[in-house]
Amino acid sequence: MKPRKLKISVWQTLALGYLTVVLTGSALLILPFATVEGESTTYLGALFTSASATCVTGLTPYATGTHWTRYGQIVILILIQLGGLGFMTFVSSLFLLFRRGMKLGSRRALLTSAGGSKFSGVSVLVKRIFAGTAIFETLGAALLAIRFVPDFGWGDGIFFSVFHSVSAFCNAGFDLLASAGSASLSMYATDPLVTLTICALIVIGGLGFCVWGDVMDCRFCFRKFQLNTKVVLVMTGALIVFSTALFLGFEWNGSAGGYSFGQKLLLALFNAITPRTAGFFTTDPTALSDSGYLLTLVLMFIGGSSGSTAGGLKVGTFAVIIMGMFNVFRGQKEINMGKKRIDYSLVSQALAIFAACLMLIITATIAICAIEHAPEASCKAVVFECFSAMGTVGLTMNLTPSLSAPSQIIIIFLMYAGRVGILTLALALAKKRRVSEIRYPLDTLLIG
Repeated sequence: MKPRKLKISVWQTLALGYLTVVLTGSALLILPFATVEGESTTYLGALFTSASATCVTGLTPYATGTHWTRYGQIVILILIQLGGLGFMTFVSSLFLLFRRGMKLGSRRALLTSAGGSKFSGVSVLVKRIFAGTAIFETLGAALLAIRFVPDFGWGDGIFFSVFHSVSAFCNAGFDLLASAGSASLSMYATDPLVTLTICALIVIGGLGFCVWGDVMDCRFCFRKFQLNTKVVLVMTGALIVFSTALFLGFEWNGSAGGYSFGQKLLLALFNAITPRTAGFFTTDPTALSDSGYLLTLVLMFIGGSSGSTAGGLKVGTFAVIIMGMFNVFRGQKEINMGKKRIDYSLVSQALAIFAACLMLIITATIAICAIEHAPEASCKAVVFECFSAMGTVGLTMNLTPSLSAPSQIIIIFLMYAGRVGILTLALALAKKRRVSEIRYPLDTLLIG
């Protein structure tokens, strides 16, 4: 009797793929020459940093610019690129490189990871992902070099430009400017070249690989775009515009006080874009007003687009929930978006993802508050940290370095769940069950 082959589902392939990259990265970062002389790295610290880089989050117990050697920084950079483009993208590129056909399961995994829909277009999708990434990251690095090379010299300037371009495009939020005495990008808060370049990279990376492809295929004609592309572009634009206006009002006499109108607008724009899973900041999160703090939580929770380098609930999921809510209030049974109708089952999935994300954040917050007793671990800071981890954002209220081992493990799980995706993780862990033919009597519950 032949032994039964272990069958791994698409969802398990994705979940295990990211886990493998995280563990490999931690093994590379724990090596002695990854840490600068005079500093020490625990395995949990290396695992946390590897998970944060692979899950393109940006939370880290160590200052990336001063704790790690150039080797360690390059390992982090590679992990960011791997995590940003997705594990299956690199697996697929190896199939194409060695001219070997991809199995159906591998194609499904790639399409799930990158947000594609056509099995026949997998090779085209992979090539577009790599070509688009190379173009945008190179342009971003070239623009940042205009400022960084004069400030840090040719060697560090070029490396800093490449590192921050990749980190911004992949929505990671890791920075090396602590070595220059800066907290994230605060030293360039009023510099349009640096801040607008970083903003553009964050937005482009957060739109999604398939959105780029659809825009190019339709030659920028909005009417011809797929429904997903239209929703992503409209929601992204609306969130940026409204959030910028709100931050401008909330922080006018607060964290942005003392700046000119143009500088306040630049600060507000950056505050509106970076919580959408990027993690850079030009305004210290601890300096935000209560309104700015709450708006940041909302933006971190929503996140970017499905099939992109961003995390969070995703703008498509958020749009489906909003449309579903209005339809229920109107008593309509179908959800129409423009001249298209979407299946009502999407609303159930979107609400399930929303509820699961919120429950994980609440559970993690309660657990960390029970574990931590340091003054800096206030409920406000812990909530911010958990939203940031789940949304793979990377913003923190200076809490990450002081977290104990149990709390770090909780944050690692949140980052991992946020990057892999709640739905993917749930399907990876679920057991296949035969559909029961028994149907129970219909009943009702009082709600509202």
